[in-house]
Amino acid sequence: MAAKSDKEIGPIAITMGEPAGVGPKLIGRAWEKRQDLSLPVFAFIGDASVLKLHCPNVTIQRIDDIREASKVFRTALPVLSGDHKADQTILGTLNPDTGAATIESIDIGVDLALNGDASAVVTAPIHKANLYEAGFNSPGHTEYLSKRCGLPAEHSVMMLATEGLRVVPVTKHIAIKDVAAKLTHQQIYHCGNVLAHDLRTKFGIDKPRIATAGLNPHAGEGGAMGIEEATHIKPAVDLLRDDGIDATDPLPADTLFHAEAREQYDAVLCMYHDQALIPLKTLDFWGGVNITLGLPIIRTSPDHGTALELAATGKARLDSMVAAIRAAETMAKRSPDNGN
Repeated sequence: MAAKSDKEIGPIAITMGEPAGVGPKLIGRAWEKRQDLSLPVFAFIGDASVLKLHCPNVTIQRIDDIREASKVFRTALPVLSGDHKADQTILGTLNPDTGAATIESIDIGVDLALNGDASAVVTAPIHKANLYEAGFNSPGHTEYLSKRCGLPAEHSVMMLATEGLRVVPVTKHIAIKDVAAKLTHQQIYHCGNVLAHDLRTKFGIDKPRIATAGLNPHAGEGGAMGIEEATHIKPAVDLLRDDGIDATDPLPADTLFHAEAREQYDAVLCMYHDQALIPLKTLDFWGGVNITLGLPIIRTSPDHGTALELAATGKARLDSMVAAIRAAETMAKRSPDNGN
């Protein structure tokens, strides 16, 4: 792991997420524990009425410029609002009329990071189906953020991370029966290239080591259990090596994630969703972080959903939100452009 830099960074923008879910509550609770947890300066981006609904006892201070957040953070949670309201929110109950405010919150957060006023953006969980009527037309945050940054939707790469393990699924939210048909060496190469680049520029790892998981049991066992390792994965690895990237041949996934194996690499390039997420969530179910690679900004997010059923209970765990804030801070301190 690279050493953490001590350089100063600008405030972190935390988007509102689904107003009826647990996100706003967790942001407010994180601010309440800011001193105990030594958290960096951040601002809530979204409708102040939603934050007050979730956290009536949290002191808030409306700001017009996120650069004002540092001045008030010690005594109040800075809130930067847009034009759209979500004041009809009921905890735990979806309302399509709040979708515009949720999307606007994301847009403001991304723009703040793009123009350098925010050092990073942390996105609270969204409920995609609730946003479609408001014009949200992406499979999820990852693709939407890519387009918002002026890039093709498929350019961004999803990483899941916790202490001691980083994983990137090449294919994401598709049925397991479709993985082999949809997996291409171009996809694998792109994900590996973006991963290596961001490990250098956002994680401070000069010479990243990438382990490559096979798709089939025993990494195909020479073709006896599948040919994708030879036809798809190895050609991509060869291209990565041509670019000077330290990437392994496809390895059996069942031997990649024990403690001794994890010491041999900085991240694992996995071929499908559960191959990546099962080991990470087994290692740290509560504290995983979703990180978007390939963007000109730093974006992290808690690795959980909106948890509507917990929104009114106060029982949602804070671990992943705190981990997302800390990951954003660490990456901003290691990146050459950090929002100052």
